[in-house]
Amino acid sequence: MTPEHQKLLKITEATAKKLEKLHLQTPWDVVLHLPLRYEDETHIMPIKDAPLGVPCQVEGEVIHQEVRFKPRKQLIVQIRDDGGSVLFLRFIHFYPSHQKQMAEGKRIRAVGEIKHGFYGSEMIHPKIRDAENSGLAESLTPVYPSVNGLNQPTLRRIVQTALEAVSLHDTLPDELLGRLKLPHLAESLRLLHAPPPEYGIYQLSDGTLPAWQRLKFDELLAQQLSMRLARQKRVSGQAKPLTGTGAWSDKLLAALPFGLTQAQQRVLSEIRVDMAQTHPMHRLLQGDVGSGKTIVAALAALTAVEAGFQVAVMAPTEILAEQHYLKFKQWFEPLGLAVARLSGSQRKKAKEQNKAAISDGLAPIAVGTHALFQDDVQFQRLGLVIVDEQHRFGVAQRLALKNKGSDVHQLMMSATPIPRTLAMSFFADLDVSVIDELPPNRTPVKTRLVNSARRAEVEGFVLNTCRKGQQVYWVCPLIEESEVLQLQTAVDTLAELQTALPELTVGLVHGRMKAAEKAAVMDEFSSGRLNVLVATTVIEVGVDVPNASLMVIEHAERMGLAQLHQLRGRVGRGAAVSTCVLLFSEPLSDLAKARLKVIYEHTDGFEIARQDLNIRGPGEFLGARQSGVPMLRFANLEEDLYLLEHAREIAPRLIAERPDIVEAHLARWLASRENYLGV
Repeated sequence: MTPEHQKLLKITEATAKKLEKLHLQTPWDVVLHLPLRYEDETHIMPIKDAPLGVPCQVEGEVIHQEVRFKPRKQLIVQIRDDGGSVLFLRFIHFYPSHQKQMAEGKRIRAVGEIKHGFYGSEMIHPKIRDAENSGLAESLTPVYPSVNGLNQPTLRRIVQTALEAVSLHDTLPDELLGRLKLPHLAESLRLLHAPPPEYGIYQLSDGTLPAWQRLKFDELLAQQLSMRLARQKRVSGQAKPLTGTGAWSDKLLAALPFGLTQAQQRVLSEIRVDMAQTHPMHRLLQGDVGSGKTIVAALAALTAVEAGFQVAVMAPTEILAEQHYLKFKQWFEPLGLAVARLSGSQRKKAKEQNKAAISDGLAPIAVGTHALFQDDVQFQRLGLVIVDEQHRFGVAQRLALKNKGSDVHQLMMSATPIPRTLAMSFFADLDVSVIDELPPNRTPVKTRLVNSARRAEVEGFVLNTCRKGQQVYWVCPLIEESEVLQLQTAVDTLAELQTALPELTVGLVHGRMKAAEKAAVMDEFSSGRLNVLVATTVIEVGVDVPNASLMVIEHAERMGLAQLHQLRGRVGRGAAVSTCVLLFSEPLSDLAKARLKVIYEHTDGFEIARQDLNIRGPGEFLGARQSGVPMLRFANLEEDLYLLEHAREIAPRLIAERPDIVEAHLARWLASRENYLGV
């Protein structure tokens, strides 16, 4: 936050740093920092009528106060209201000032939730006010999201200062607001920050309130405007057209032991048409687990190399980057093309050699993790960037790699399918290609839900599978024991399986191993020397072992749907019938039951993604949370589809007819985010 902003909000630099932890960089950000909930301090509730478990305000005279030391030190205060009802107030953390504020005979107000306690009805750590020297509030009291060291009174004061300091003029004309039946912005914001008492506490959290609708529409309109302008800017860019000769890609196709599916041929054609344009491609390649995205990306890379340019392939994990490197090396080296690899764990000498090969242009293809976009990595002639599992990277990381070249073509890949409505709306600047057909040799994977109490039966299933000459993954979510979660760990599982199944060879791979150690274990498993691979979720993406026909996932109830679907996709890559066993522990939460039901009933990644969106919301899909710059704070793309439709319809008209409105609206909503619009 700049010194000017600090001065405007009347805050110190230390407070500004705390606000920045909440992603509040400007006074406008503070204005949009809306309450989590509200407390009603506008009237006094008789103690006998106060509902249990609901925040309320009571008033009474302190009739007794004492410090008790059992079972632990605590301050107990009794108050009696005018109706004669008594309530206990209990404080586990307290100071002498609290004891003075609640001395016997004082009349006080307490705000909190009443619960049944050991001695009767009680409030634990209520908010206390002196009843004799303070009037009742005129509006509901907001409770804001906060961080350590930033209390609610301070936050309320800062928000009120921002509301007075920031211009809340409407960027949208009255005619448009009238047509959409939306209130003015200033009215909406003031209502949500300080609602009058006639609004119910729960009514205010309902997104259908007109004030909420106004904020959601403004946000969606800003998003649509920014994406359309980003597209206009991109289309007017001067990218080098990448037209391949077919010299290398034809040779690779001829050498492959399989043919491309019709879906793969279609999307490859779409990508090549884009790459041949004089403006940069910005395409998302979607395909379910195992649909064959990697070979399509490889052929797109060869097209760029045939045109005389370099290609950067970025993956989110070292295991996935290693897998891509080995695949590309297997395909490209027989053609006489060098493939360089860059990752954080590489030895310094190897890293320097690879960086030199990239900068000299000796390596036309560079594969790696985020190490690819470090400042000291220079490309001689970068023409195409391929980002795998693009939602797993922050926006700033993708931007850094894109900026390694001038107007480079971009191909993003994702095996976490994004529902088409979401892709079309949120990624308005993205062309979407979908591989909607699995290769003919893929066998369907059977999914089984098994209570962890039946673990011995699963171990027997593992033994039988390995006796048939097939291999097994056993996935655990943690490496070491956690006192909090008490989950079965990979290390313990390794020991248990070695004891229970002595005739099998069991290996272990996890995220804290060095890259060379991981590669060695994965090589043993790939070559068939290991029967069972115990792993953490590092194997979620990028592992291809056709002989593995069984996967067991521990504590499946703790994992997200996309993660479960990705893991399940590691089996079923060979001719054998494959099974995924989801071990779960009871009791199950409603969320866990919903997830397990979806993964059990569906194998189509797009349907799973649609259901996941309903359960989780859009933030995870879009990688927005990882960027630290969530593009949508208020709108929900599923619930607010009709508002999105209005925004999509209005945005092009405003760009064509009212550039003044567009500029003002984007300056307000996306002032600190303009760099992210085209990524």
